[in-house]
Amino acid sequence: MKTRILSAVVALPLLLFIVISGGIWLHVGVGLLGLIGMYEFNRAIAGEVKGAHIIVYLFGLFYVVFMDKLVYTQTLFSVFTSLFVLALLIYSVLCYRKTSYVECCASFFGFFYACFLLSHVYLVREFDHGKLLIWLAFISAFGCDTGAYFSGYFLGKTIEGSIGGIITALVLCLLYGLWINRFHPIAGVNVLLLCGLVGFFGSILSQIGDLAASSIKRQVGIKDYGNLLPGHGGVLDRFDSVILTTPVLYYVMLFLIH
Repeated sequence: MKTRILSAVVALPLLLFIVISGGIWLHVGVGLLGLIGMYEFNRAIAGEVKGAHIIVYLFGLFYVVFMDKLVYTQTLFSVFTSLFVLALLIYSVLCYRKTSYVECCASFFGFFYACFLLSHVYLVREFDHGKLLIWLAFISAFGCDTGAYFSGYFLGKTIEGSIGGIITALVLCLLYGLWINRFHPIAGVNVLLLCGLVGFFGSILSQIGDLAASSIKRQVGIKDYGNLLPGHGGVLDRFDSVILTTPVLYYVMLFLIH
């Protein structure tokens, strides 16, 4: 317990500093977490570094460095993705005795899951009004976790706990929206609609992210993905919910902010 508390005391201020600062600090921070998450996922699935992983790490590093240019330019992202898949296909053909299509598919999924989805933290923060709205991803994820825990604890049922998590996240996000409208109004944006959508859909995907991460760990027989934060586990243990809530926020922002 002491180790867990000390890790949180160190990690939380660092996380707040990086997210608030944005820019290069967040770019580097999110990029490193994404690459570490890929490593954790591949190690959990395969148990060792394999050839397909090297390809994934190289393309993952390229994506991390140029993520904003790749995502904002549809043609570049299409070319990047095509070359990525092509490289894995070529490897699977040339090294068919050492690999399998399952290994290549799992490696690509590791990039998408741990690196691409997590990169939306940076993409949201650098988007219009992202400095204010990025916190919705964390409010939705952690609000859902907290609401589900207490609802499940007092009611003693999983379904009620899940519903309690969704309601808690939705209420907290709407309250945050009211705070934005009161102190930092955003012209031309229906902030309450945006917050409501993120609170509702984000909380659902937050639970899916948590359950999916736990399911993978059970299937491969591990307790934690890593030990980046002693007492808390690795990147995928701590950000399994945010990995899915942040993309929800990003695409709702794309839809509602012009």
